[in-house]
Amino acid sequence: MVNPESKVNEAHRRKRLHLARLEADVAYFQARLEMIGQPESANQLAQCKVFLLLHEAANAEVIAAEQAVSELYSRV
Repeated sequence: MVNPESKVNEAHRRKRLHLARLEADVAYFQARLEMIGQPESANQLAQCKVFLLLHEAANAEVIAAEQAVSELYSRV
């Protein structure tokens, strides 16, 4: 029989891990945007647009994941 507390701990661990991965994604996209700097070609401009969209999407997911983690801790 599985201990209910271990299920809660496992849920917390998964949520924190998911949040850490999302934060790493945000940092990656931010770094890529900074490396490109001011686009000098159509290719760099396209990359900037894509990385900006991905950065915004990942950032929105980070906010949602942070809320989910804080909800889990408020229940404990």
